Amino acid sequence: MTFDRELLQITLLSLQISGLATGISLLIGMPLGTLLALGKFPGRSILLSLVNTGMGLPPVVVGLFVAMMLWRSGPLGGLNLIYTPAAIVIAQVVIALPVVTGLTAAALQSLNPRLRLQLLGLGASQFQVVLALWREARLPLLAALMAGFGSVISEVGASMMVGGNIRYQTRVLTTAIVLETGKGNFDLAIGLGLLLLTITFLVNWALTWIQQRGARR
Repeated sequence: MTFDRELLQITLLSLQISGLATGISLLIGMPLGTLLALGKFPGRSILLSLVNTGMGLPPVVVGLFVAMMLWRSGPLGGLNLIYTPAAIVIAQVVIALPVVTGLTAAALQSLNPRLRLQLLGLGASQFQVVLALWREARLPLLAALMAGFGSVISEVGASMMVGGNIRYQTRVLTTAIVLETGKGNFDLAIGLGLLLLTITFLVNWALTWIQQRGARR
């Protein structure tokens, strides 16, 4: 209730990391999902299967893979990213990217295929066609955004493995809950859990309001 300085820092860091990871996932996942939905090329079905599999990828497996890559003896060890907020962002992008990509592809594939042909027949460029299709599928695309954010703001395994849960550096709400539970501070752990649920609800409430407002238009 007092929302002290450390709790404020943990909360802001959680929002910064998860918000950045979700944004990066959108920048990569929406074009990739669009390519998988509209493109015709060899191996497309295999890529879609891999994306759909990745939607259920366990966060601890992601954490293990990213930790191996960023470890000092790993391929990217020279970047010195292990146990930093950047490492958590990378892990969360790997978690959210398949979710955003898969839901984007599904949203565009659910549209009437004649719409694309009509747009091309009217002389629209490929870029204009994609923008028009995104606009038409904006409601399920917002659902993809909510799903992507929800998949990272609530995960703990990958953040713990690549971030180390270091105080004032990489400790986020989920890892703080695990720490306080391990110490037997159940009242504080419950408080942190309620705070996490409140933040998740407020973000999704805002996105849902935008989604439903667009549905009424």
